[in-house]
Amino acid sequence: MGEGLGFYKEYVAGMNAGLATVAVGHPFDTVKVKLQKHNTDVEGLRYKNGLHCASRILQTEGVKGLYRGATSSFLGMAFESSLMFGIYSQAKLFLRASLPDDGPRPEIIVPSAMFGGAIISFVLCPTELVKCRMQIQGTDSLVPNFRRYTSPLDCAVQTVKNEGVIGIFRGGSATLLRECTGNAVFFAVYEYLRYHIHSRLEGSKLKDGYLVDMGIGVLTGGLGGIACWSAVLPFDVAKTIIQTSPDKATETNPFKVLRSIHKRAGVKGCYAGLGPTIVRAFPANAAAIVAWEFSMKLLGIKRD
Repeated sequence: MGEGLGFYKEYVAGMNAGLATVAVGHPFDTVKVKLQKHNTDVEGLRYKNGLHCASRILQTEGVKGLYRGATSSFLGMAFESSLMFGIYSQAKLFLRASLPDDGPRPEIIVPSAMFGGAIISFVLCPTELVKCRMQIQGTDSLVPNFRRYTSPLDCAVQTVKNEGVIGIFRGGSATLLRECTGNAVFFAVYEYLRYHIHSRLEGSKLKDGYLVDMGIGVLTGGLGGIACWSAVLPFDVAKTIIQTSPDKATETNPFKVLRSIHKRAGVKGCYAGLGPTIVRAFPANAAAIVAWEFSMKLLGIKRD
């Protein structure tokens, strides 16, 4: 995999995975962010659940409201996913070196995924800050009118103007923890499930069918996504609170933020947005893996 200059193809395949993720998952992400912001505040709006939040958005803003902040998300995820899948593939190839190709190895998968996660967290943090600040706006938003942003660019410019360049990277430590941990869990579950399913199909006529490959991609990507988000949702809640706070002096240590949330709302508060997150995790990550694997096939990249 990645012979000669062909390594760039892995980054192209990763970009397609990111675009598929946003197209399928952004509406669920908008609901998740609103729940995380408003249902953990001391006072103000409370949504009963993800369905109630989604219905309120549709009633007041229509489908457009569910895709609020999607522009920065598409740009960010295309670049982030391209880096993540590309770096992961290259790091795996480097770490495997002369080791026999006898199945998934945790000593290769975990560090490769964590390294990719660490790199992309620096790209993802600013785009997610803009995305989250755009998402919490709207008719039901608690954000004062003077804090409203007209576009993702306006949000980025105002953030830098009011908080300095460092302000656009607010929530960086929470993003780093989420990406390193989440990607390690995701790729470990994905690789092991994929290997064992393909092992069961060895010698079968179904092994090389496109529909079977798509089905395996949907299952492994979807379950990997659920495992990933179940593990890292508290870090994501902390990140949302840190990034959407209008106070420049707000706490940025994710563990202290989670402790504060736990005091106010208990464990439930630390898992705010769990419903739409889990509902989103399966289709969004399934779409990412199917798009990634299909793109690699079209580009002539062989999976190990």
